[in-house]
Amino acid sequence: MKRRKFVTLSAMSVPLISMFPASLTGITREIKKGKIEKRSLGKTGEKLSMIGFGGIVVDGATTAQAASRVKEAIDFGINYFDVAPSYGNAEEMLGPALEPYRKDVFLACKTGERKKEGSRKELEQSLKYLRTDHLDLYQLHAVTSLEDVDTIFNKGGAMETFLEARDEGKVRFLGFSAHSVEAALALMERFDFDTILFPFNFATWYAGNFGPQVMEKAKSKGMGILALKAMAWRPWEEGEERNISKTWYKPLTDPEEANQGLRFTLSHPVTAAIPPGDEELFSMALKLASDFKPMDQKEILAIKEKAMKTNPLFRYPMET
Repeated sequence: MKRRKFVTLSAMSVPLISMFPASLTGITREIKKGKIEKRSLGKTGEKLSMIGFGGIVVDGATTAQAASRVKEAIDFGINYFDVAPSYGNAEEMLGPALEPYRKDVFLACKTGERKKEGSRKELEQSLKYLRTDHLDLYQLHAVTSLEDVDTIFNKGGAMETFLEARDEGKVRFLGFSAHSVEAALALMERFDFDTILFPFNFATWYAGNFGPQVMEKAKSKGMGILALKAMAWRPWEEGEERNISKTWYKPLTDPEEANQGLRFTLSHPVTAAIPPGDEELFSMALKLASDFKPMDQKEILAIKEKAMKTNPLFRYPMET
C-alpha cells in the first residue's frame, strides 16, 4: 500500500487520545476535510456526525427556513437529527425538510410519556409528522426521578411500547435522555439501552460533580454516548434579560468560549453533542466543530478553573 493511501486511511479511523479520567479509547473517528467528523455510536455499528441537529432549531420556522437550516446542516456533513413532540411544532417542520435526505440520516425522537398508552400514541404521531416509517433511535425523554423510572418499567409502562415498536420495525435502537445522575444510573441498571443522551458540560462536570459517574457507567456498558448542554454556561439570573429565546439556561455565545465548551465535551468519549436550539448558535457550532482538536492539558486546567467559578445547571446529588 502506498504511504499516502495508508496515511489517509489511518486518519479516517483512529482512536481518540485519552486525556480525562474517563478513558477516550473505543471511539472511532472518521475525518473528511471540510466536513464535520463522524464518530462510532457504541455497539450499534452506526457512525454519527459529532454535532447533532436539535429539532428546536426549526421550531417556529417557516417551511423555507426549515428547509434552509436542514440543508445547511447536511452541507456540513450532519447526519444525526434529534427531535421530540415537546419541541413546539418542530416535528411538523422537520419532517418535510428532512424528507429528501431521510435515507442518508440517523433520525432520533423521544417521548415524554411514561406509560404504554401515551408513549404509543406519541410514537405513531411522531412517525406521521416526520414522514417516515421508522425511527433510528427512540428515547425516553428527560427522565429525572426514580418514580418515573419505576413507572416506565412497571406493567403498562412505556418500556412495553419501546420493545413492541422495536419488534415491529418502527424503531431500530432504544435509548433515553436524563436530567439527573440518579435517574440515569437507575435506567442503565434496569435495561441494556443502546444510547444515553445526557448533559455533559464543563461546569456541571467540575463544579456540580454531575456527569463523570454517568459517563463511566455508560462507557462500561458499551453504550453510545450523546451529549446535551455542551454550549451551556449557567442558569439565568433573576432579573437578567433573556436574549436567547430557545434556551432555559444562559448559553455560551462568545465564539471562543463556545468553542471551549464544545471541545471540552467532545474531548470525552462522546459520539455527538447537540448545540442549543437557537439557529445562530447552531450555525456557530457547525463552523467551530469543523476545525475540532481535542483539548491539551493546559486547556483542560484552564476550563476547570473557569468551571469552578460558575454556578452549574445541575449537581449531584440532586438538591432537594
